[in-house]
Amino acid sequence: MSTMNTVGRPTAPNQVQTKPATLTGGRGLLQNEALIFEGDGWGKTGVDLPEPKTDGSDLGDLVRKDPIGLPGLSEPETMRHYVRLSQKNHAIDLAIYPLGSCTMKHNPRLNEKMARLPGFSDIHPLQPISTVQGALELMDTLAHWLKTLTGMPAVALSPKAGAHGELCGLMAIRAAHEASGQHEKRRKVLVPTSAHGTNPATAAFVGYSVVEVAQTEDGRVDVADLASKLGDDVAAIMVTNPNTCGLFERDILEISRLTHEAGAYFYCDGANFNAIVGRVRPGDLGVDAMHINLHKTFSTPHGGGGPGAGPVVLSEALAPFAPAPWVVHDEGGYRLIEREEEEAEQAFGRLCAFQGQMGMYTRALSYMMSHGADGLRQVAEDAVLNANYIKARLGDLMSAAFPDGPCMHEALFDDEWLKGTDITTLDFAKAMIDEGFHPMTMYFPLVVHGAMLIEPTETESKAELDRFIEAMRALAGAAKAGDVDRFKGAPFHAPLKRLDETRAARSPVLRWTAPEGSNKAA
Repeated sequence: MSTMNTVGRPTAPNQVQTKPATLTGGRGLLQNEALIFEGDGWGKTGVDLPEPKTDGSDLGDLVRKDPIGLPGLSEPETMRHYVRLSQKNHAIDLAIYPLGSCTMKHNPRLNEKMARLPGFSDIHPLQPISTVQGALELMDTLAHWLKTLTGMPAVALSPKAGAHGELCGLMAIRAAHEASGQHEKRRKVLVPTSAHGTNPATAAFVGYSVVEVAQTEDGRVDVADLASKLGDDVAAIMVTNPNTCGLFERDILEISRLTHEAGAYFYCDGANFNAIVGRVRPGDLGVDAMHINLHKTFSTPHGGGGPGAGPVVLSEALAPFAPAPWVVHDEGGYRLIEREEEEAEQAFGRLCAFQGQMGMYTRALSYMMSHGADGLRQVAEDAVLNANYIKARLGDLMSAAFPDGPCMHEALFDDEWLKGTDITTLDFAKAMIDEGFHPMTMYFPLVVHGAMLIEPTETESKAELDRFIEAMRALAGAAKAGDVDRFKGAPFHAPLKRLDETRAARSPVLRWTAPEGSNKAA
């Protein structure tokens, strides 16, 4: 890789150039932007408001006596503030987002256009059913295709995230055991060591004790260990497939058989469904419940605390216990089955106040319909192809955690190749920021020491993958060549330099306060 000097000629990658610090803190097109509370404007408002017609005397002691404590910005100032802040963030619209186990992929603008149609975006959950027939039809259609793609007879749409979906699945399992009179003795949930952290947390939240299942040397569930721990005290197992190591559980049918023989249910974490969608139906594998992250497999926006959606598909055994509400279609049109109705008498209850996240439903169905059956099959094929391309191109410089055979949707490396360099996984990840790339997932899964988990997703082109790979190869070469300073202080070119992440996590500063001597409101 080369850089360009001030006259446009390439410079060697290791040639250090002296760059004077700017006088404003800005750098080229990147403006130096303070926090909104640190700017001027405390004595103004961004818009002109008419003088109030009353004096507020009827408010008694509720009248405000101190400044309101909000800065005033005009419309251009507001727009520039947030645009400048956005330039300090990495985004999927800027470059590849290689977080493993997260499927951070492109969100097609067609989906956004559909979600903003007034008939979907401007409705209210308390409207009469007769006025939202189109929205209910969309939900019913989405449910149909989720059931078709998974080979499952029922789906609960209302869960709002993957972990919320896990809660839904385990509560349905608990309701099923309660109905059969076995809940009091079935108090354990088996979870592999490589599971997503939400799996054991959800099981504990529902009231189960969690028993860990070992992993084999090739990164899969140890079936013998699983069999030894199954018994009439086990309510369910929770297995991710493809798993968190980026591998398909080749013994999945045996896992399912053993689980059902023991009278337990099989919960599958479907976070990685994009690796098998259109190719494998989880229902055919014996799965009883599985959440589907619409923000992963079906391209709805991901991150930032929501809104999200994590529908749960259910087997015939668990379908009667699905949470209300759900959509039915009869001679009177579309309607919602609620908790109090006879048709929902076995439902374990509700997971949210209304029907779930309409915007996510619209985006996901738009994605499905624009791809079609063949396109969704290609989603899985391209996700697996891209991950294996990265594994093959980086395998000579970086150590794959499980080198034998292909991976699925993500390539997993460990830190064995960094031994003797005095450079850690964290150092390497921070140096990626200087090269313009968001770091991969670090130190997860925990079963791999110094893990570097890379998921390119199916939406990245070969050209973009090659750009990412060449940067990774250049960094790996620098690490092996002993260029420690490049890594230990990184990132050097980011708006903020390296933070003390442990201190930030343990002692976060959650409230801005004005500096001493400042006349700005706190």
